[in-house]
Amino acid sequence: MEFWIFIIILVVIAFYMVAMYNKLVSYKNRFKNAFAQIDVQLTRRYDLIPNLVETAQGYMKHERETLQAVIQARNSAADAKQNAASHPDDPGSIKELAAAETMLSGSLGKFFALSESYPDLKANETMNNLMEELTSTENKISFARQAFNDSVMQYNILREQFPSNLIANQFAFAAAQLLELEEPAARKPVKVSFN
Repeated sequence: MEFWIFIIILVVIAFYMVAMYNKLVSYKNRFKNAFAQIDVQLTRRYDLIPNLVETAQGYMKHERETLQAVIQARNSAADAKQNAASHPDDPGSIKELAAAETMLSGSLGKFFALSESYPDLKANETMNNLMEELTSTENKISFARQAFNDSVMQYNILREQFPSNLIANQFAFAAAQLLELEEPAARKPVKVSFN
């Protein structure tokens, strides 16, 4: 009788460990999927920026340095995004993406501030359409980043709670990194108003 009780206890523990392992896998895949949603919106943003710069170039001929800074920041952010997309569970790649996004937001902010001094550019219909699309994309990025951070938080909580932390440590479920922009001013969407 004692033998069967012991066997039943072992089977219950084994089932519990398998269930906990599967739950950790599920939560990890959720935050990876949430990053994929960020990836889609960032790609859209990165595709809009060259069109925006190309449209502005004709009007802002004396601002080549600012335009080049935007393109360089965009390229750096696109590279960081590609690295993070292939490793969303790597805290280093997420930090690198956050830093690149901060740089891009800063250079876009300078670009928009400078573009205010060009009335013909402000009146350009293509520019206005691109700005509207960029505003919409910025909002979608914010929502996607929030969903990603929520998923990361749920995963990290699960991997730190007892007894799931024992399974997480045993099977190398590493902590995930939140996608947070480094400068408080950069947390706000870029203002893209030409009014």
